[in-house]
Amino acid sequence: MRKQISEIASEGGALSVGLAFYDYETRSSGSFEGEKWFHAASTIKVPVLVGVYGALARGDLHEYSRIHVRNRFLSAADGEPFRVQSGRDANSVVHANVGKTMRVDELARHMIVTSSNLATNLLIDILGVDRLQQTLEELGVKGVDFKRGVEDESAFEADMSNRVTAAGLVGVLRLIEERRAFSEEASAAMLDILHQQEFRSGIPAGLPDDARVANKTGEISTVAHDAGLVYLPDRKPYALAILTEWDASATSGRRKTLANLSRAVYRHLTESD
Repeated sequence: MRKQISEIASEGGALSVGLAFYDYETRSSGSFEGEKWFHAASTIKVPVLVGVYGALARGDLHEYSRIHVRNRFLSAADGEPFRVQSGRDANSVVHANVGKTMRVDELARHMIVTSSNLATNLLIDILGVDRLQQTLEELGVKGVDFKRGVEDESAFEADMSNRVTAAGLVGVLRLIEERRAFSEEASAAMLDILHQQEFRSGIPAGLPDDARVANKTGEISTVAHDAGLVYLPDRKPYALAILTEWDASATSGRRKTLANLSRAVYRHLTESD
């Protein structure tokens, strides 16, 4: 399968690929550069979601707690203020509520389902980067490195970026699927949010129509990722993370490559079922 992954990546034009999976049906796992670090892009929002439910479990937050919606954040690099550009954000609802309040559960849902960057930064500000990292470490997660909020350009230029590995994201997904993230109820709530994901051009696009996927994508100028839990009829699910790096000028073929890699893993896991 390693050869097939390399061929798909090469044909698509990807500069590098990190892929990892864990199959609950066969209790088997696989990895292709699964420990390689990539810029996380919006896949970091899954660990943030775990951090939110950690705060809820500790009693630091309540899901119906209301947070003041503002669009002003301080850079992790130099402390200078920055804003999330509404034109670059996939969600307009949170921006429309600037100056008002929104519930924690609403922000968490917008962060995942429509990949709201503004919702993400509001939650990161409330939780704190260090506390987010600590929560993951307490859960035994490796391969996730929190540095800052999203769209912090000064931090990006200072080489301070959130990073993930494919194996790390699979570890986060396994916590959720195995109901080990704080409680069965918390894990079920996170899974429900992930199932509502609106961006389906990566892992889901490489699967049969009857597949259900709880996933989170991430894409910026140089990376395109997807990570999720795949549910198929008459078999147990599998967790899959696909991370890809690209030349910034290569704007086509990214999502097709993610879908092709997803399809290759699906066939590998189901051909002997």
